[in-house]
Amino acid sequence: MTRLWYGGDYNPEQCDPAVWKEDVDLMRQAGVNLVTVGVFSWSSLEPSPGRYEFGWLDQVLDGLHEGGVSVDLATPTASPPPWFSRLHPEALPVTADGVRLTHGSRDTYCACAPAYREAARGIARALAERYHDHPALAMWHVHNEYGTTCHCDLAAERFRTWLRERYGSLDRLNEAWTTAFWSQGYGEWEDIQPPRRTQYLVNPTQFLDCKRFWSDELLAAYREQKAELRKRSALPITTNFVFGGWVPVNHAQWAAEVDVVAIDHYPDETGIGAEEQTAFGADLARSWAGGKPWLLMEQAAGTLNDEHRLHAKEPGRMARHSLSHIARGSQGALSFQWRASRGGSEMYHSAMVPHAGADSRMFREVVELGSVLPRLAEAAGSTVVADVAILWDVESWWAMQGTHLPSSSLDYLAAVRSAHRHFWRAGVTVDFASPGADLSSYKMVVAPSLYVVSDEAAAALTTYVEGGGQLVVGYFSGIVDPDVRVRLGGYPGAFAELLGVRVEEFHPLPADGGVALSSGGRGRLWSEDVRAVSAEVVDRYAGGVLDGKPAITRREVGAGTAWYVSTELDDETAATLLGLTTSPVEIVRRRDGDTTWTFLFNHGDAEVDVPAEGTNLVVGELPLAPGGYAVLRSP
Repeated sequence: MTRLWYGGDYNPEQCDPAVWKEDVDLMRQAGVNLVTVGVFSWSSLEPSPGRYEFGWLDQVLDGLHEGGVSVDLATPTASPPPWFSRLHPEALPVTADGVRLTHGSRDTYCACAPAYREAARGIARALAERYHDHPALAMWHVHNEYGTTCHCDLAAERFRTWLRERYGSLDRLNEAWTTAFWSQGYGEWEDIQPPRRTQYLVNPTQFLDCKRFWSDELLAAYREQKAELRKRSALPITTNFVFGGWVPVNHAQWAAEVDVVAIDHYPDETGIGAEEQTAFGADLARSWAGGKPWLLMEQAAGTLNDEHRLHAKEPGRMARHSLSHIARGSQGALSFQWRASRGGSEMYHSAMVPHAGADSRMFREVVELGSVLPRLAEAAGSTVVADVAILWDVESWWAMQGTHLPSSSLDYLAAVRSAHRHFWRAGVTVDFASPGADLSSYKMVVAPSLYVVSDEAAAALTTYVEGGGQLVVGYFSGIVDPDVRVRLGGYPGAFAELLGVRVEEFHPLPADGGVALSSGGRGRLWSEDVRAVSAEVVDRYAGGVLDGKPAITRREVGAGTAWYVSTELDDETAATLLGLTTSPVEIVRRRDGDTTWTFLFNHGDAEVDVPAEGTNLVVGELPLAPGGYAVLRSP
């Protein structure tokens, strides 16, 4: 039976057992069919070393199964119990400043500590042995939001081992890290440390390599738990990906290791930016997954957190965010968490059942969404239609974080989000793709600030253009190789020949400054002294030191065209260049054979008459009311 998953994190150990039956009854009322159990329950499951208390979990899983609710059973290894930290203080994490943290929060562990890895395998093994054949189980959930790092001596030793495997010799490492600069040349492996706090600027390649190392090391920790589960169960295994600049995880690579790509998504804007970020996160997750299923594992049901305050989602907004993920391929919509906690560090984190209880606007909206999702299950398994790809490269993001750049305003994530926003506002769905991927199925590919570029990736993009593709390369692209060493001879380095331009100088703009273009458009943040070598000039700078010099160029290559944009275009100018028309309606199409499902979301404050036909699976007749949504099935 095709269905969409609906539910959230369920933490029954935080509640009186008398509440458990009420929870199941409310889940049935809301149409909940999947809950994640046990994410932070290690101290409840193993109150002392090797002594397990499974009785409460037996009761919970049995009750959920009787109520028709499936379980995503988690290994609780993101939050070791107090006894573990007391017995293994060497496993507590150390900051870049050399401060060893203490127990008292979540993620108080070093993934390089043998004692931690052994304990994590142990609890995963115990759970698998007891529950591998429990009828409530639908999938396994390893850990929670991998991303915790450490700078202790155990981590340093593992880092050196990883470096030996990557480089083979100190000569090669010294070359890659440009250690002749500032007298950093290494003669012994033991002298190499993770990028701890130092006097001034960190070595940029050391910084990037440490990110790469942690992605591989955390993946190894995941694989160990996965192996314990797989020995005893054939059910799908996943872990929930968390997104952020602090996360040293290459999710595109990790996706090959999970059966379902699961993401946690928490927008940090409260205006229309929250909708833009929702679409951005969903498109990233679908693209990481490739052809695999993916699932929105966590969201805040009722609030948006801008890091200063919790903003209550307006009526209907929770449904629109959930359905935007589903429109873009998610197999359902889950939240953190089912029932709001009475105490603890996240007691004010929103939940499907808030502190006010079931008699609340929030829960009524939860019930309403639960009644809608079964009507959309027929679209599950269909393909999201996307003719445009934006290149996503986490190593460019990491490298720009660890390098003293020509401008503090240079921001890889902001550049990628800006490119995505231009298409989103025009109702154009995009995929994300790796620079070296086969891009031949896309009509257009956009490469925003692709800072780190390998020779192979540059060749692949040239092949794409020669085959008829339209490539739009953004400023500050192709600058360094994978060793974070500048490509000499003029910017944009790896793409200079393909684009037919040569840049000798950067001209960063003030954070609040801008630059005029001869077409009447505007740029901001950045500009460059561009010379068109074999490219046609499309637009020029107007005024200032770059007056009359190329700002946007194009070059015909084979059957395709390579464009270069040397500044951050404002939204209107970018839309004009890309041939986009801004609309208040978000449009996503999914297709399976001869059937198309069109998801429509009105983010404006006025009614919109959408010229679309088909059977509306959600509401009555169009047009779309402000904040309204519809899903149309059509041949």
